[in-house]
Amino acid sequence: MFFDGWSDLLRILVVGSLAYAGLVGFLRVSGKRTLAKMNAFDLVVTVALGSTLATVLLNNDVSLAEGLFAFALLCALQYVVAFLAVRSAAFRKAIKSEPALLFRNGEYLRVAMTRERVSEDEIRAAIRAAGQPDPSRVAEVVLETDGSFSVVGGAETQSAVEGGPS
Repeated sequence: MFFDGWSDLLRILVVGSLAYAGLVGFLRVSGKRTLAKMNAFDLVVTVALGSTLATVLLNNDVSLAEGLFAFALLCALQYVVAFLAVRSAAFRKAIKSEPALLFRNGEYLRVAMTRERVSEDEIRAAIRAAGQPDPSRVAEVVLETDGSFSVVGGAETQSAVEGGPS
């Protein structure tokens, strides 16, 4: 229960090291875009890569070759989706959301907030996290396609805040 033997630990050491090296190699070949968190699809791919690595490390029924193939498949699918999204407006619209303006010049935009399931408290928290203590000095709060908030406060203040609606 607590220790089944050195062979399991040795397997994790060898397979884990090789799987990690393989994943790093695939990520270098596929480019920076593979791990970008620009939309929900990107997040799913990132989580799937991590889950695949964990499965390869801890599940004796999954071989290193199967894990590397899964990494290659996920990276290839991400590449194809990004390639098509850049070249086809219809495809891009189908897989990506648009940024949503939630707050402008001191006014909460209730229809957009309801559609995006964002509360006033979340908007105020984003404004505070951006270092702006006075919401009246904020020009806009935008919910970006990756779920983060962008708080735009006049010409002197602009920042992005992690997080988004749950």
